[in-house]
Amino acid sequence: MKLTTRKSAIQKHVDKYAIDRESWIHKNSYFYKDDYSYMNFLVNDGLRILDLGCGNGQLLNSLNPNYGLGVDLSGQSVKLAQENYPHLDFLQGDLEDVDFIKSINGPFDVIILSDTIGYLDDCEEAFSNLHLLCNKDTRIIISYHSWRWEPILKLGEKLGLRMPSVEMNWLSTKDTIGFLHLADFELVKREWRQLIPYSLFGIGSFVNRFIGSIPLVRRMSLRNYVVARPMRETGMNNPSTTVLIPCRNEKGNIENAIKRMPDFCRELEIIYVEGGSSDGTPEEIARVIASYPEKDIKHLTQDGIGKGDAVRKGFEHAQGEILMILDADLTVPPEDLTKFYKAISSGKGEFINGTRLVYPMNNQAMRFLNFWANRTFSVLFTWLLNQRLTDTLCGTKVISKDNYNKLMNNRSYFGNFDPFGDFDLIFGATKLNLKIVEVPIRYAAREYGETQISRFKHGWLLLKMVLFAHRKLKSFK
Repeated sequence: MKLTTRKSAIQKHVDKYAIDRESWIHKNSYFYKDDYSYMNFLVNDGLRILDLGCGNGQLLNSLNPNYGLGVDLSGQSVKLAQENYPHLDFLQGDLEDVDFIKSINGPFDVIILSDTIGYLDDCEEAFSNLHLLCNKDTRIIISYHSWRWEPILKLGEKLGLRMPSVEMNWLSTKDTIGFLHLADFELVKREWRQLIPYSLFGIGSFVNRFIGSIPLVRRMSLRNYVVARPMRETGMNNPSTTVLIPCRNEKGNIENAIKRMPDFCRELEIIYVEGGSSDGTPEEIARVIASYPEKDIKHLTQDGIGKGDAVRKGFEHAQGEILMILDADLTVPPEDLTKFYKAISSGKGEFINGTRLVYPMNNQAMRFLNFWANRTFSVLFTWLLNQRLTDTLCGTKVISKDNYNKLMNNRSYFGNFDPFGDFDLIFGATKLNLKIVEVPIRYAAREYGETQISRFKHGWLLLKMVLFAHRKLKSFK
């Protein structure tokens, strides 16, 4: 392994302190516990994980991989890691050595660089080499100390509060994202954590949980986290699609949904999921199915109540590679489904969310108070999700069948909490680190029936969703 002078110095330094690293982790246990907690939020159990700059292997082991491989420049660190975690694999190597990268048996679901980018000679080239170990669904997770903390951390070393370090790169989040962009990776989300990296008898924990997550304030935190995805060969080849239409008392809209729906893919399945109608909606669905024998239309009766139950029932039976929701009130024009299909099939996004709040709406399409409530909640959810989301309750949402199955397999993290059917998908997509892309539509007034949204009842439910999301996505309580 041929190293630059700088890399040789780093290797000698890490070898020197490898044995002491565990005691330093114990000494700063609050910091590492919080760091590992957030990394475990970002990484689901049972995946193929590559940890580049693995140190003593503690982080990799905490992630419970199906297969875990740790790589480190330090031979002493690799030796200790293998002794401590024999069920994992560890290799000594330089991640900037393309021949070494080629020798690794990929691809991996997750590639982690935790406190590693500071030691790279060429970040762009190192990131570019990672494509050799990626598939289109791989997630790159980079964590590191904020450049704002450099003088504080150096002072901590002099006071004996932190393990001695060597000269390193101090990158801003924008720097890191820029290198990723140059190497054909796209930002999915970023986060800042640990305003105070010590418990301080519970004071630090309180500040980090309630103050450290506040917009602008959180950017002063010690830890930066960046999640990215590869942008080479991300598209799908004309995938089949299921359009799910939840409906209750929507008799007058059933046939119009079929008439107005464009043929935007090679195989299109349409599923009506109905429950509790009193206006003849089930009979109308049966008539429409008989009237359009050339189309693949199905009818399911939901077992429970609410849109969320209808969505889960319909997607369970869906055969398409792409899953779409179209509300039966047709306030999202069926003609616009082509835009959603293009967005996901081209790879521009992995979870496509409609937004009603960009274009002007048709007169009376949304009540004044509803409009401003949606605006307010969109700001809150953008902060909570670390991805821009301007409209949480637009009925049209799109996800691949594969990602929906992953979402359902990890649904236990949030539980059965969502009466809308929207947040189940939004929160699940966030937990999977899916790239969320919004498609603006011109929101239309319904032509048949009455809205089933109660501004005060559902406004209160939205507020509860905000509190729930803060607990599960920010404070992890």
